[in-house]
Amino acid sequence: MSDETPGGERIAKRIARAGLCSRRDAERLIAEGRVAVNGKVIPSPALNVGADDWIVVDGKPLPAAEPTRLFRYHKPRGVLTAARDPEGRPTIYDRLPPDLPRLVPVGRLDIGSEGLLLLTNDGELKRRLELPSTGWTRRYRARVHKMPEPEALARLLAGITIEGITYGPIQVSVDRAQGDNSWIMVSLKEGKNREVRRVMEHIGHPVSRLIRIAYGPFQLGQLPRGEVEEVNPRVVREQLGAAAPKVVRRDRTRRA
Repeated sequence: MSDETPGGERIAKRIARAGLCSRRDAERLIAEGRVAVNGKVIPSPALNVGADDWIVVDGKPLPAAEPTRLFRYHKPRGVLTAARDPEGRPTIYDRLPPDLPRLVPVGRLDIGSEGLLLLTNDGELKRRLELPSTGWTRRYRARVHKMPEPEALARLLAGITIEGITYGPIQVSVDRAQGDNSWIMVSLKEGKNREVRRVMEHIGHPVSRLIRIAYGPFQLGQLPRGEVEEVNPRVVREQLGAAAPKVVRRDRTRRA
């Protein structure tokens, strides 16, 4: 192993590819002294490892990297996008079928939101799909109080700063009115924490329901609530281009 050798790959990337966690979380594990390579605890993620290096995390050998897989999950409202919750609320892992591989979410949906959540067994793919530089648009249907004025929506299209946080351009169109509420379509590229809820409340139209219907080219479509379905590897390759990870097809549609 070497931090100078051009061959191999960074230790955090290797851990992420094994599906153990994201690259950022792998760097945290290393900083906490929980990762050893060839019998020695490593102090820094600035290290390249090769195929023959023996990696141990929390006393357990790092699993071999499996072929990359990507799933669409229709997350129900009231379910956390988290591994566990100290308050005992249900998480996506409580609802997913037990025979799936270890999966990590691509982005998040808060507990009150629902709709499309991408899941993968590859932490490096997760990182790539979450990067703003990927340029993928997240699309939502939202129910808001009252009918938004065109002037207010134009402010969002130009970008807006709320309590020191700057949000990029957000495209909003009104779908239809429903009593004292309206359904709107929202498109954005950054996906900051609770972004849709915060910006709509800021302009006077709090969100009472939020459904993600697309993440880049991947659509919620007719996937029933609570079900998970694997994305065809060919589709993954087409959308990610030549740098797409090696994938394997295992078709399944499962109700969580």
